[in-house]
Amino acid sequence: MSFNQIMPALAILVAIISAFVPLEWWPLILVLIGLVHGFGGQEKDPVIVVSVVLAAIAFPAIADNLDAIPVIGAHLNTIIDQFAIAIGGYAIALLVLDVKERIMPSEA
Repeated sequence: MSFNQIMPALAILVAIISAFVPLEWWPLILVLIGLVHGFGGQEKDPVIVVSVVLAAIAFPAIADNLDAIPVIGAHLNTIIDQFAIAIGGYAIALLVLDVKERIMPSEA
């Protein structure tokens, strides 16, 4: 498995665990996973960058609608909300790298 497969899998696993194990540190852990993924992977494809930013915005709104599902809806909402935190960290890292590249372009 590559880095770009391990980090999202880790984020999903932590998001699932966070839905059932109360801990105030889950958001920090998830945003750190996203930041490590973003800075470590350094995605260059602008389509991927835009889809990550859009996912960070859209996932919480989508998750809120899952509350309507009986029994499991609240858990699904929590899992997707927590995963969106990791995606947000990933998006922040990608945007920081983009700004850095604009300020200090690499020598090609």
